[in-house]
Amino acid sequence: MSTHTEPTQAELDQRIRTAIDAVPAASAHVNAIVEPATVEAAEMAGMIDHTILKPEAVEMQIRQLCEEADTYGFASVCVNATWTALCADLLAESDAKVCTVVGFPLGASTGAAKAFEAAGAVDAGAQEVDMVLNIGKLRDGDWVAVRGDIAAVAAAVHARGALLKVILETCLLSDDEKIAACVLSEDAGADFVKTSTGMNKGGATVADVMLMRAVVGDRLGVKASGGIRTAEDAARMVAAGATRIGASSGIAILRDMTAGEGADAPTDAGGY
Repeated sequence: MSTHTEPTQAELDQRIRTAIDAVPAASAHVNAIVEPATVEAAEMAGMIDHTILKPEAVEMQIRQLCEEADTYGFASVCVNATWTALCADLLAESDAKVCTVVGFPLGASTGAAKAFEAAGAVDAGAQEVDMVLNIGKLRDGDWVAVRGDIAAVAAAVHARGALLKVILETCLLSDDEKIAACVLSEDAGADFVKTSTGMNKGGATVADVMLMRAVVGDRLGVKASGGIRTAEDAARMVAAGATRIGASSGIAILRDMTAGEGADAPTDAGGY
């Protein structure tokens, strides 16, 4: 019989306070000069989640997204759940994975609803799930609720052999809240922390990626997403600590890196 007990609010608060004391605030990195990382185009492609999350996207665009992901060697396609099964079918023989968003873009549904949604997505063929955490509960300081929300999804995803990325929506959070979100995500079993939905007032920043990497160390991946549209943008995020890039402009990024040789026009996914 298991004797495992979930951490209390006080225990989580202590872990978060310890992390806050140990990690410089993102504001300390705002003016940091971060030189773009030296990354080959093929390596960069393998870090990109080729994304289309517009609600008005149609099947033709999703089919094009999958074809591009296979052609260019992107890490995954990132799509809304309604397209998961189609993408899984189209990419069955490809190295590109299928990533689906859950609780997107607000994060305000219940943990049980998110877990149900995530389980359905993985059963339909998703190999990675990007969930939005409960932003309001995080800002309230309800650490038990936030951790439980993430843990419910992590259990559903991991039981089916998939990975979980937790979207913090950093543009809505203070530095201390970003640190708390990273601590809770790791404690709840997430595989990555991710900056943004790309649907709010701000996207990824170098300072936030540096902060998130400082909190999670090499134990979790860090996904930078939102507003990354050029090779320089992407390379700076990698230099800051990102191991995955969420972008609708993946082909444009590779075109920048290869000086336009043999690149097709990028998918107009927009807003990400």
